[in-house]
Amino acid sequence: MGANASKLLEKARASKAGWNRLKLDRLYKGFGFIIKMGNGPHDKVYHPKYPQLITWLPRHNKLGEYNIDNAIKLIDSLQKLEEAENG
Repeated sequence: MGANASKLLEKARASKAGWNRLKLDRLYKGFGFIIKMGNGPHDKVYHPKYPQLITWLPRHNKLGEYNIDNAIKLIDSLQKLEEAENG
């Protein structure tokens, strides 16, 4: 996780308005998530080390607040898993 990813996460927590797909992709990738293009209108977002952390992201640029909420929840879950693993 880089400093840029942490700053993006802080911005997501502060405001869920004004987010687009590019910014959300940077947030997910900054925390090690992989975005795999699907066959339908959504892409699969998952973490390679923790396969239970998975969601689907619409391909269109305009995102709902629930997409940002979901990203925050997944990243929080990732951080808890990493803390538990590292002690």
